[in-house]
Amino acid sequence: MAAHTTVGYLLAVGVGGALRGERRAQAALALVLWVVCLNGGTLAINSAFDRDEGDIGYLRSPPPAPRHLALVALALMTTGQLLALELPPRFGWTYAVCFAMSLAYSVPPLRLKAVAGVDWVINMLGFGTLTPYAGFVATGAPLRPPQAIVLAAFCPLFASLYPLTQLYQFDEDRRRGDRTLALILGMRWSLLVASGAAILAFLLLVIAGLLAGWGALGFDLIRWLGVLIAAGAWGAVLVPWVRRHREMTPSEHQAGMYAALVAWAVTDLVVILGWGVYS
Repeated sequence: MAAHTTVGYLLAVGVGGALRGERRAQAALALVLWVVCLNGGTLAINSAFDRDEGDIGYLRSPPPAPRHLALVALALMTTGQLLALELPPRFGWTYAVCFAMSLAYSVPPLRLKAVAGVDWVINMLGFGTLTPYAGFVATGAPLRPPQAIVLAAFCPLFASLYPLTQLYQFDEDRRRGDRTLALILGMRWSLLVASGAAILAFLLLVIAGLLAGWGALGFDLIRWLGVLIAAGAWGAVLVPWVRRHREMTPSEHQAGMYAALVAWAVTDLVVILGWGVYS
């Protein structure tokens, strides 16, 4: 989360600007508010109402949720919202939108994470695009068309990642009665949808490169090669997964999710190289 938020900052000021310390104080405050208060509170309030017993993300055999976890999480997110008012208005509004989505996602009676498709949309918007957007607008910098399309590309990219995070949790989600996107689509269609969304994301990155005026020589060629490498990283995860999904165990699906997270990190680095480094 911290790395993906920082991508937005680097798109706004450039790597050179970051090294010179441009708008560093604003970016640091935004990072703490977004990652610790908003994301930390979101994870906590989600855990308070989920009461997971099986593996979740990086945590195996989670302990019971503390009694007042939901109240602490709400206080943490509210504190972050108040402090967000000290930053440019676009950051405060973005925080408010994601704060509302977090509550609607986890807290009954809405609990939209249990509504297949709606959970997908909330996550692709919140984590995919609005997280780096928050890092960008915290600086107060104007958003140019190539940068806007890059940020938009993260929406379908997270649309690809999200069902992959659910495939190893089929039994846990069924037990809890959550009708997640992956359960509705089934294993094969979840993987096909993920593949299609990843293709769309990289088409948008290509369009962003063209709008930025990338050529075919010099550093621009390195930029294009970076996009190709990132696309190849996603292909290396998804193509074997589609082929082998019927014979894979839950632990193998979980390993596939971690591999997809590595592909995501590669994409973040490529975006910084392509649109955050000025030749």
